[in-house]
Amino acid sequence: MTESAATKLLNGDACRRTLNRKSPSKNGYVKNHCLFQQSQKCRRSGDKLSFLVPQRQNATHNPSLYKKPFVESFEETPLLVAVLTYMGYGILTVFGYLRDFLRHWNIEKCHVARERDEQKDFVPLYQDFENFYTRNLYMRIRDNWNRPICSVPGAKMDLVERVTHNYNWTFEHTGKVVKDVINMGSYNYLGFAENTGTCADAAIETTQKYGVGVGSTRSEMGNLDIHEEMEELVARFLGVESSMTFGMGFATNSMNIPALTGKGCLILSDELNHASLVLGARLSGSTIRVFKHNNMQSLEKLLRDAIVHGQPRTHRPWKKILIVVEGIYSMEGSIVRLPEVIALKKRYKAYLYLDEAHSIGALGPGGRGVVDYFGLDPKDVDIMMGTFTKSFGAAGGYIGGKKELIDYLRSYSHSALYATSMSPPVAQQIITSMKIIMGEDGTTLGADRLKQLSENTNYFRRRLREMGFIIYGNDDSPVVPLMLYMPAKIGAFGREMLKRNIGTVVVGFPATPIIESRARFCVSAAHTREMLDTALEAISEVGDLLQLKYSRREQALSSLGWMAEESLLQD
Repeated sequence: MTESAATKLLNGDACRRTLNRKSPSKNGYVKNHCLFQQSQKCRRSGDKLSFLVPQRQNATHNPSLYKKPFVESFEETPLLVAVLTYMGYGILTVFGYLRDFLRHWNIEKCHVARERDEQKDFVPLYQDFENFYTRNLYMRIRDNWNRPICSVPGAKMDLVERVTHNYNWTFEHTGKVVKDVINMGSYNYLGFAENTGTCADAAIETTQKYGVGVGSTRSEMGNLDIHEEMEELVARFLGVESSMTFGMGFATNSMNIPALTGKGCLILSDELNHASLVLGARLSGSTIRVFKHNNMQSLEKLLRDAIVHGQPRTHRPWKKILIVVEGIYSMEGSIVRLPEVIALKKRYKAYLYLDEAHSIGALGPGGRGVVDYFGLDPKDVDIMMGTFTKSFGAAGGYIGGKKELIDYLRSYSHSALYATSMSPPVAQQIITSMKIIMGEDGTTLGADRLKQLSENTNYFRRRLREMGFIIYGNDDSPVVPLMLYMPAKIGAFGREMLKRNIGTVVVGFPATPIIESRARFCVSAAHTREMLDTALEAISEVGDLLQLKYSRREQALSSLGWMAEESLLQD
């Protein structure tokens, strides 16, 4: 779950003032999670009205830690849109209860799994209230998810056409294929999801040598030389002493955090952390306290309280304090304030667990993630975690750090001791793509892809803002959430985009706050400018059709430009 709109004004962030100098309210003004807050000023120059470059003012807890501007914006939900969104969910809920009543009396056919009559005295297997949302709201727009893909999910993909005759309860394939759908939803940041080229050739050669499966754990008969080569390369890529790889990214978090902390330890977790981090923290048995998203004041308060008060009841010092954050938050498009997190970690003698699932390969001049992006020392991060499923076009995850840490995990990590070893062709895909990023293949292909991703991200975000859409996140984040808000527009947006041959991901409650439904675009280095323009044209058409251009920021800037033009004409 993401945070409510009201809490995003914390951490020293402020709303921009309106053009008429009135105080900002909760009705559509821009909130900045940024290093510098911008303000518009204008002046006369001769006979013309010229606008100064936006003045940037300090707005962070400790701006001296940043080497470059750190800009994130979260525009407030317009009040009217919020009211209509709540009304929409209210109407859907009322009709949901009505349909449940009709199903109970067999007036409407029920497709939901239910308890058998002879088991009515048993403890219920299905919790009716928990499934209410899925049964009555999700099913209305279920056709937007789980679409079968029958090609490589690269910059373009082919989809299997399907239809439903019972309102999304079941689907039938028509036998037709929707060709050349522009893929704006996959985490293919550097474009390595491909079936031709250097990576594919190397994977084929490795398959012929090792086969596909291993059939054993690393600690028994599943430790291949290609696994050790991969781990040495990962450690060198990250700039750490040692690393360890796992066959599943989710399990990298959920199975290793319990090996690092336990009873008597404290985990400080960002409120928007991924489910794998949340599950790992819960399985560890540690005490968990949540701080507001990217809010350093909230984190420091928890750290200070933990040091002062210690453990509950006994007030003994915590055995260990572990701060858990992500590099890029995949639902918000925001980037962690890593310089400030590291400063707090050092000040209060805590440990830092950094999940770079979305940032590794996608950020930094060398593609080494958020640490590289801020120009920090990898040694300042105690546990560096990431996945190979996004930028590397493979599968699995890794943990990097000191040699003592990795040696400990090899003996105590459930994922290392009980999980089957990574498939050899997958390991080879990681090795080849990582060497390309590092430039060790003798070409500039890796550097070119990193540059292309950065250019595509900036271009796509800038064009969406110019069109008047509300988008969230950091300017350098390839994850671009576009706000839809109303429940009816979630399904409509996904369907209309597919009609225009654009594949998108739409997200709603409970994955987001109830009034912050959104479409999430993932920009790739494989996208050409023509593909992005085609996608932007489709987004603009659907935005006009569904009336999604809510941004008051662009309206204000347009008004400012109109005022300047009027002033010039008067002069």
